[in-house]
Amino acid sequence: MADQDYYQILGVERSASRDDVRKAYRKLARKYHPDINPGNKEAENKFKDLSVAYDVLSDAEKRKLYDEFGEAGLAPGFDAEKARSYRQWQDSARTSGSYEYNMDDLGDIFGDLGGMFGGRRRPQSGPMRGEDVEAAMEIDFLDAVRGFQTSLTLQRHIQCEVCHGEGTKPGSKPAQCPECGGSGSKPAVQGPLQFRVTCPRCRGSGRLPGDPCAACGGAGRIARPETIRVNIPPGAEPGKRIRLRGKGEAGIQGGPAGDLFIVPRIRPHPLLTRSGKDLSMELPITVGEAVLGASVDVPTPVGMVKVKIPPGAQSGQRLRVRGKGVPAHGKHPAGDLYLRLMVQVPKNSIAHDVVDKIDQAYTEDVRKDLRL
Repeated sequence: MADQDYYQILGVERSASRDDVRKAYRKLARKYHPDINPGNKEAENKFKDLSVAYDVLSDAEKRKLYDEFGEAGLAPGFDAEKARSYRQWQDSARTSGSYEYNMDDLGDIFGDLGGMFGGRRRPQSGPMRGEDVEAAMEIDFLDAVRGFQTSLTLQRHIQCEVCHGEGTKPGSKPAQCPECGGSGSKPAVQGPLQFRVTCPRCRGSGRLPGDPCAACGGAGRIARPETIRVNIPPGAEPGKRIRLRGKGEAGIQGGPAGDLFIVPRIRPHPLLTRSGKDLSMELPITVGEAVLGASVDVPTPVGMVKVKIPPGAQSGQRLRVRGKGVPAHGKHPAGDLYLRLMVQVPKNSIAHDVVDKIDQAYTEDVRKDLRL
């Protein structure tokens, strides 16, 4: 869906309000929901596209980033301020030609923007902690509410089993780094910007402890796909990272591994909405149930429950069902489910016979307080 326009997917203008976006999504989500189109792969894919588009356009901050940067602005770790600074610099550089800079001299212009492009770092030696890794995961609304276990396959670096992370052949003597010629850095280009970056092989020292390990090429680490078991707790929230310790990149020279952070992207639900631990849903009821009261079956994330409709219930009235929101987890208590009653008026002609009698039951003008 990288080349698609989220506004076109929902069929709304770029100036559409949040309420317009919500209405458009709910209308299309009901049409393409997998439960209504069982076995229809095209409808399933359309529903996924709708969910992703709604997740972005219904969130003010995400929508702002999307409007300015496109889908790139929604990527994990994206820094809007740095991107704006770099864009501004690019615009000015185009009018003055290409210049060569040392990355350390650009701090006043870019701050730490150089890190986005592999800017030069000070040489480091000894054990170093592995890099942290972020992975986005699209999660169904109800799965996020209930919690679940899943597997995630990632390409990550593990410690080389031959050199045990040292990067050199056991018993070999120190030598000049062949990749950078002993300088500790290499030339690089980013758009109109020319600079030097830290040599990835010697990590800026200019020397290798000995002959490079044949198994890992001197890196001390080998990239391999790994399947990781992930436990998503009940109540996972969009953008709130889930940390898996030690599942990031392997450390260097015996250093500890980094961490893996799962960034949930939760697909909206056509009926349920969520606020923290609480859930909300519209509940259609008949005129008779509103007038006389009733006990009706209501679906919840943990199964069907009986809910009592009080006599004389009004359309728009909210009922609270305790403990039927996000399930309890650890020290966190369960949330509640809020039902917004929606009285449904019958459309067939039989109902016309009783309308007059119902109107006679009103003892006062229902619009008496409707004043501007």
